[in-house]
Formats: sequence, C-alpha cells, structure tokens
Amino acid sequence: MAKVKTSFFCQNCGVESPKWTGKCPSCGEWNTFVEEVVQKEEAQRGSWKANNKNTKKANQPKTLGEITFEEQSRLITGDIELDRVLGGGIVPGSLVLIGGEPGIGKSTLMLQIALMLSKTKVLYVSGEESETQIKMRSERMQHHSESCYVLSETKTQQIFQQIELLKPELLVIDSIQTLHNQYVESAAGSVSQVRECTAELMKFAKETGTPVFLIGHITKDGTIAGPKILEHMVDTVLQFEGDRHLSYRILRTSKNRFGSTNELGIYEMHANGLRPVTNPSEILMTQREEQLNGVAIGAMLEGNRPLLIEIQSLVSPATYGTPQRSSTGHDAKRLNMLLAVLEKRGGMRLGQQDVFLNIAGGLRVDDPGLDLAVVASIISSYEDKSIDPGICFAGEIGLGGEVRAVNRIENRIAEAAKMGFKKIMLSRYAIKGLELNKYPIEVLAVSKLEEMYRHIFL
Repeated sequence: MAKVKTSFFCQNCGVESPKWTGKCPSCGEWNTFVEEVVQKEEAQRGSWKANNKNTKKANQPKTLGEITFEEQSRLITGDIELDRVLGGGIVPGSLVLIGGEPGIGKSTLMLQIALMLSKTKVLYVSGEESETQIKMRSERMQHHSESCYVLSETKTQQIFQQIELLKPELLVIDSIQTLHNQYVESAAGSVSQVRECTAELMKFAKETGTPVFLIGHITKDGTIAGPKILEHMVDTVLQFEGDRHLSYRILRTSKNRFGSTNELGIYEMHANGLRPVTNPSEILMTQREEQLNGVAIGAMLEGNRPLLIEIQSLVSPATYGTPQRSSTGHDAKRLNMLLAVLEKRGGMRLGQQDVFLNIAGGLRVDDPGLDLAVVASIISSYEDKSIDPGICFAGEIGLGGEVRAVNRIENRIAEAAKMGFKKIMLSRYAIKGLELNKYPIEVLAVSKLEEMYRHIFL
C-alpha cells in the first residue's frame, strides 16, 4: 500500500507548507493553513488516468521545424459575444474556466450555450443542482436540444465512467468546487481536491481533444476561489461581472492562450435567459427628452471594441468642511488628478465643491481617453451649462492641461459616426495622417483645455 503523506495548504491562496504556520508567507492571511491528506498513489481506479488504456511512445525532443502544425477548426457556438471573447470560437481540447459572483448567471450562460449547440453532443455535469432544477431552467429559457445530456454527480470516478459511455463533444462542469475524488482524503472544494480534479479534466481534454468548461466560485475579494495554480492550469480564464440589481452582464477574459485578452462581451439578462448585446453603445447612453447639464458622451475602447458611454457629473457647494469626491465606475484617484488640473490650469475653484461622478450603465472603465469627457461633464455641472447632445469626446488630459492623443482614434470616430453624432472633439496631435473626409462627422481638434472650453461653452 502506498504511503499517505499529509501537507498543509493555505485556504486563501493555495500555497503548500510541510508544517502548520500561523501566518501565510504568501498572502499574509492568519490561521488559513489546514492539514490535508495527499495521496501519492499513481494508479487511481475509476479516474481518467486509469480508464484511458491507450499507451503511447515516450515523447522525444524535436526542433520547431520538425513539428507539423495543422490549423484546427473552432467550434462556433452561435453566441456572438462568447465567440468573440474566446477569440473566434471554442478550440478543441481547451480547458476554459469561468468565474463570477453567486447569482450572476454563470450556470444560465453555460446551459444556454449547451442547448444552442443542437448538432453537438454536450454533457452538462452539475454538482449543485438536481436534474429537475436544470430541466426547469431550460423550460424557462425556452431552449430545447436533443443532444444535450444532463448528469447530476460529484464523484469524478462516476463522471468519467459516463464520459466513456457517452463520448461527448463538449463537457461542462458546474462547478469545479463541488467535484470530489475519493482517493484524495479531503473535503470537496479544498485545495487538494480542486487541483486533482482539474488535473484529471485537463488530461482528459488534451488527450481526447474535447473542450471542457469549468464553472468556478469566487472569494469575497472577487478572485477565483481555490489555489492560484487553478488559473495557471487552464487555457482560458473568463470573468462574468455585473450588478445583480441591473440587467446587464459583462464577460471579460483575463487569460487566453488562443486569442486576445482585450475582448469584451455584453449580455442583457431577461426572464428567458441572457441576450447578447450587439450594439452596446445604445444601452450605455440614456435617452433624454431635454438637455441636462453635467452630462457628456465619451468614446472609449474596452479591449478592441469601441463604445460610447455617458459620463454624469454633479458639482455642488460642500455642506460640511471637507468636500466629497465620489466616483462610481471610474478611478477615484484619476478623478482627483483631473480636478487638480482643472483648479491649477483651468482656474476653477473646486476646492469647496462636492464632486460626484457616475458612469452610466454600471460599467467600470479605465480608459484614459475618457478624460476629456469627464472634464467636460464636470465643467458643465459647475457652470450650469448643458453640452450639445450631438458632440462626443475622446482625449487624455495631461498634468499641464494639455489634451493628449489616444490610440485607435479611427475606431472611435467610426463608432461616433455610426451612432449619429455630428461632432467629435479630439486632440490636435491625434488627427495627423487621418483622412477626415471619409467620415460623415465634424472633427474638432484642440490642444489645451482653454480651447475645449471655448468650443463647448462660449
């Protein structure tokens, strides 16, 4: 019988230690080390390692010129947003991890994708819901598929036995924290269990070419629960974000071995499931019947996708001694920097004013190209003057009060023209070499805040 070895694992970051330690040397948390049994037995009866009887010759080192490469066709899901985020579809043999807050819609998204692939044999394994609950959700989404199989199971040995019989073309695990390997003597969701179950699923995906989706829990800090090695093992890490009180959801990628990490997918939650939003600029701008001060439209880039979003500002005299600086969806430190530039370079007395900034639609943005729109909205609220609704902004503000150029300006201009804007304000240094005549929109080029003020408010 193989010798059983125990080790201590941090339940916060997953670092391993041969003995118990009060404070984790990696993440600094206290009393997070838990002793777990690590089974060193190689042959695990009932696992994918034991079920796979194929023997192959030992690998030999090769030069890059000796390696043959064939372009693999991706599996197109039919969901435009998910295909874009994954880089053009699902790669065969890939291991994708999707995380998000409870109730955000991870299971709904994965079940919806499984039902949309009507010509692909999909196995949906759920360790959190019964088969009846999954059936009720599918009826609510009004999607039906004869090639989607549901299995309510948590033991990996039983799951791999069903995989051998069914031979699915796509596997969905909901969730990785609920799986349990009986040869690892620790509770489901522990560091050892998550690591071992993920390793078996990764081996299955790579050897059979079957894509696997893992749904993962997150911690209170918003990071994916379990050891950090979990994110290193998988090929793609997706984050499903959004406010549960709002209808819009955002799908981001923080790691992608088969595509860009700059893509973004936007969904709208309905009673019958998630609807991909093909034109997010329409939902990020409020439809108003009258002009309001403190509102400006900024042309931003979220990854490779141009968006037009609404910036809302409210500037009012401070009631108490210390003025408030509050921002929702925008970096508070950058807001303080822009206010300092307005006071120093623009001559505006904002030291005794409360400033509130809001990004409409519930998005969190960090594009410096929104600086010009943020400054314009603050000036509009401070001066109590509305901005022409037919103009949008794209520019970065420097500490000297200059308007700096931003990247991919042509995409921003094209998006503004598509949305029906008549003017767009840019940095004078951003239009060099551009053919402005091909866009049905007037370009206002400025180099300083004073020029912007004269164009908009005088």
